[in-house]
Amino acid sequence: ERKCIPNGKKYNKMWLINLLQSYCSMGFTPVDFQYIRNGIQFFVQSTKTAVELMNINYQISDEENKKISIYVNSSSEPASVHYKLTAAQMHSLKLSMKKRYDVSKKALYLGKLRFDQDLMDHGIDMFLNRRSCMTAALQIIQENFPELLSLNVSNNKIYWLDGLSELIEKAPHVKTLNLSRNLLRTAWELEKIRGLNLEQLWLEGNPLCSTFPDHSSYVSAILNYFPELSHLDGRKLFPTIDINTLEIIKPRKESYKGSECLKNLLVQFMLQYYLIYDYGDRHSLLNAYHANACFSLAITFNSDKADMSSLEDYLKDNRNMKMLTNSFLRMQLLKHKKYNIVTCLHELPKTQHDLNSYVVDICVQTEKMICFSVNGVFKEVEGKSWGSVRAFTRTFILTPDRHFRLCIVNDEMILRNANPAEARKAFSTTRPTVSYTQSCWNTHTDLK
Repeated sequence: ERKCIPNGKKYNKMWLINLLQSYCSMGFTPVDFQYIRNGIQFFVQSTKTAVELMNINYQISDEENKKISIYVNSSSEPASVHYKLTAAQMHSLKLSMKKRYDVSKKALYLGKLRFDQDLMDHGIDMFLNRRSCMTAALQIIQENFPELLSLNVSNNKIYWLDGLSELIEKAPHVKTLNLSRNLLRTAWELEKIRGLNLEQLWLEGNPLCSTFPDHSSYVSAILNYFPELSHLDGRKLFPTIDINTLEIIKPRKESYKGSECLKNLLVQFMLQYYLIYDYGDRHSLLNAYHANACFSLAITFNSDKADMSSLEDYLKDNRNMKMLTNSFLRMQLLKHKKYNIVTCLHELPKTQHDLNSYVVDICVQTEKMICFSVNGVFKEVEGKSWGSVRAFTRTFILTPDRHFRLCIVNDEMILRNANPAEARKAFSTTRPTVSYTQSCWNTHTDLK
């Protein structure tokens, strides 16, 4: 029996299957689960299960309290069942896959599997784009390589990922996936494997790569599916910095009476952040932000035209709420998602910050969050405003990610032209120091 759920694309596969199974008297395994337009389709073999699913049409609700429709139709057996490999073929496939498995790296290479000589000698056509073939390969992975970390299925003429979606359940530890030189036409296909916590992904050589206007748009789209990605097509999305080779900023005043551990944590964070911001590629700040972080920039200036014109490079991103009354523009100027944020930062003028001018105010700290602001000055080092000194206030909210590294969830920058006294004082001391103050904060220091 074939089951169709219109608009089912928006539901998480495992959440939906678990919900449906809770209304059935006996468990079932969905066969050929796939996305079709905005809906989903799968098959069940038991007539009793089909009847039970038909009876709960519009009787169950999703997390938004909307009724879920379920259509049940009689059908012939699905392709994965009709073309199912025989026991002998499965044995030959298992032997071939074991030869391709690197035990030390927990990596499996299935590139050009169609032309595997052992399989060809046994008359087995392994087209991984065919559901039955992908199902067979994933079954062998589940039974023989459950700790698989890296899977390479390049050069297999794969143009849809419905079959590969089962990898989420059968090999949940996979961190590296190579899909290069296949026939994937749109990035939407990646929605089907979104549940994988990928750190490295290869897509080069697929038609989908040419559907984006530029590389930034390409990276941004892929990160929407895999926010933990560190490498795309073999290239780092952000570099690592050895902070042990850097001189630690030391406090200028002893006005801070809180945790030394917390102070040192923020010192390291700011040094690393502004070192990249001033001297590196700002796209490299990607790892500093949470996948769903927000950023806003507000400009304050005097009413005279000279003051306004000197800040024109920042005006297109200006979200000064006192001046901006259009609610749509307010939302548009709020940068969401970490790649959109670093793209915006990358477009701002090149700078050199005066670390000696920094005053850090720790506003709030809990076990799961730190909120602090940084006040200071910087100068522009390129363009028609070269040498102009700006004063800024930057407010960060940080939380630990799943690797217990601090990441930014909210970033607000307020910018203005420095007044004459601030401009004269800027960069007057060569040794970087930081002044700390402490307002209201929680005494917890554990950030686990």
